[in-house]
Amino acid sequence: MRRFFSLAMGFTTAIVMASASAADFPSRPITFLTMTQPGAQIDRLTRGLGQRMSEILGQPINVKNVTGSHGTVMATELSRAKSDGYTIGVTSLTAYTYAPHHAKLTYKPEDFDYLTLVALNSSGFISKSDKPWNTLKEAFTWHKENDKAMVAMFHGADDRDAITRIAKAEGVKLSLIPSKGGPSVIKAVTGGHADVGYVGAILYKHVEAGSIKLIAAALGDRLPPIPDVPTLREQGYDEQVEMIVALVAPKDLDADAKAKLLEAADTLANSEETKEFITGNLLMRPVEWGEATADSTAAELYETFGQQAQK
Repeated sequence: MRRFFSLAMGFTTAIVMASASAADFPSRPITFLTMTQPGAQIDRLTRGLGQRMSEILGQPINVKNVTGSHGTVMATELSRAKSDGYTIGVTSLTAYTYAPHHAKLTYKPEDFDYLTLVALNSSGFISKSDKPWNTLKEAFTWHKENDKAMVAMFHGADDRDAITRIAKAEGVKLSLIPSKGGPSVIKAVTGGHADVGYVGAILYKHVEAGSIKLIAAALGDRLPPIPDVPTLREQGYDEQVEMIVALVAPKDLDADAKAKLLEAADTLANSEETKEFITGNLLMRPVEWGEATADSTAAELYETFGQQAQK
């Protein structure tokens, strides 16, 4: 009988402690996983959001860089994390909406909770500033006329597939190199190891410094800081590549943790200082925050990319 009561008391204590732990979220440091190497634009965004959310939640937020395959390596690690709110991903949605249609992965899009969108990363194709072309179209023309293969460094499956389709249409051989994020693309292009590279908003400071030039805006619109460079579609290619960055968590996130994370995100969404950090400092595009928008955007993109994959 004493053993029964001892076990019962222990079981009750465990339940009470678990409940208290959930209610006290966060009671220890949180980890933000980011898909890029240190110094990349999404890494800077992750660290900036982590610092601001840490002040709201009252606990440190550490950043762990998990690079590889434009977010799929990080997404794999995130899918295996506990759903307790202490491991959150800051990542491009392509790892959850595009990659599943083109690669064998250990996770599915429904293995995650999409908490909120945070930014649209300005992006485009770049070349070294002294190259004899000023647009992507001219780059392909030059390679075709000179019977040379184009060496292109890619970020993820979406921009890799886009440049592959363009090269096929142009009749130009393509040699592809994977990257670990924006800094590695900049290094490869400026070092002469790649003729063309796809990169996010980190491109702006290097264009301003004169080491590279933008040869195609990858979004649906031109990039405001460099308005003279046409988009992919304006250059005759039916392509558009977007890096929509979101906060993503393992599926079935603890309800209390989720509520507090969403509340913190809502605070940042309404912070003028945070808006300036994202659009003014990082030169990323604004998006609509909130769980509903994140869920619908992820679902719509997954369906769109699925239809493209079938074609």
